Amino acid sequence: MLFKIMRNAAFGAGFAVMSAATVPAFAVATDYKFEVVSVQSAGPMKTDVTIRLVHVPDNKPVPNAVIFETHADMAPEGMPTMPGDVTQDAPQLGGAYRFQVATAMAGGWALTLSAKVQGEAQTVKQTVTFKATK
Repeated sequence: MLFKIMRNAAFGAGFAVMSAATVPAFAVATDYKFEVVSVQSAGPMKTDVTIRLVHVPDNKPVPNAVIFETHADMAPEGMPTMPGDVTQDAPQLGGAYRFQVATAMAGGWALTLSAKVQGEAQTVKQTVTFKATK
């Protein structure tokens, strides 16, 4: 009798391990990151910032993400209440996204982005920093 109980318990444990191994893994928001690709002056008090969204586990760019929230401010310079308007251009090739930021003054700026990646349930939200010049 004791042998049957132990055998059934071992079978159940083995089945549970096998079942867990076949469950697909789902990515989370931390599997993605935004990277600054380039920063260029776009005229007086304007800066073009190109960002790439990358899938961290394989370091591949992510095209076609929907970036639905943007915010820029001078938090890196200790002035988080100095905002800059952000306008998104058309997505670039290779998972790059370009933004024009109204940078009222030269210095460090923070650009906060929220994006949805196709097939992922979680929102990717991250802040990147860049230096604006005159």
